[in-house]
Amino acid sequence: MVRSLEKLKKRKNLLAFSAGVDSTALFFILLENKIEFDIAIVDYSKREASKDEVAYAKELAKKYKKVCFTKEVILDDTNFEHHARSKRYAFFEELIEKHGYENLLTAHQLNDRIEWFLMQFTKGAGAVELLGFEEFEKRDNYNLIRPLIEVSKKELLDYLNEKKIKYFQDESNFDDKYKRNRFRKEFSDKLLEDHQAGIKKSFEYLSHDKNRLFKLDIITSKKELYILKKSNDDVENLRAIDKIIKRLGIIISSKDREEILRQKDMVVAHKIAVVLTEDRIFIAPFVEAVMDKEFKEKCRVLKIPPKIRGYLCSENIVPETIS
Repeated sequence: MVRSLEKLKKRKNLLAFSAGVDSTALFFILLENKIEFDIAIVDYSKREASKDEVAYAKELAKKYKKVCFTKEVILDDTNFEHHARSKRYAFFEELIEKHGYENLLTAHQLNDRIEWFLMQFTKGAGAVELLGFEEFEKRDNYNLIRPLIEVSKKELLDYLNEKKIKYFQDESNFDDKYKRNRFRKEFSDKLLEDHQAGIKKSFEYLSHDKNRLFKLDIITSKKELYILKKSNDDVENLRAIDKIIKRLGIIISSKDREEILRQKDMVVAHKIAVVLTEDRIFIAPFVEAVMDKEFKEKCRVLKIPPKIRGYLCSENIVPETIS
């Protein structure tokens, strides 16, 4: 069912678990293939079943001798999906750093991929944005891997039902107030039902084309600071910026992209500084720090933008080492 499991062997893996169809199926697929992993689950306390899902995660972890990390997060309904994703990945990355996990495994599957593709397509996107949902993604200090990216939801349900494995259904996945659910219900699921083989093959071809079309040109990277070579093509610059900011846990909007090109020196989502100079692109977490006169003068001489300097100071990065 899954072709990419070999690369997970003899690695330290953390599975993002929810007790739903996809992550439960991946849990047992990893077991069957004798791949070592632990699990992490976030409880947003938005649904009655969430406590049962956490209890099930702990039950599976105990039965199969896995470590189960849990976190409870309380969020309001304002842009809930965005904030939930941000909190979830912050938790995973905290665990990765603390316990030395090499890979973060998520249970995104083929239906999720076509859903993403169609949503980006209707917003206006190029090849790189349409294919932002890849099996393997290199992050700053770990790999984000989606082993089920070529497996459909139906195949996972059939697998669980055949083996009589318990799983939970998140009722929010059927709520039409979420745009992704409407796309799933009206478009992506129907397309896959009739054209799964062709869609899989198309994604394979498109991924090869994307890799030939676009490569990040990183001049320097230290911790969460990135300095990229600036292109004469604004579209190419935005794609590079988008990819790096995604590594730092932020998804930028179309409006953000327009503002980045217009201002060329801004803070995205109150968190990430992006500065375009004549020949470079600087990206780093935005930090307000007290800097001594000597440090500021070094940065000025080396043409390090003011919005980037606070991060260098807070992380004790010597300006000359990134010049």
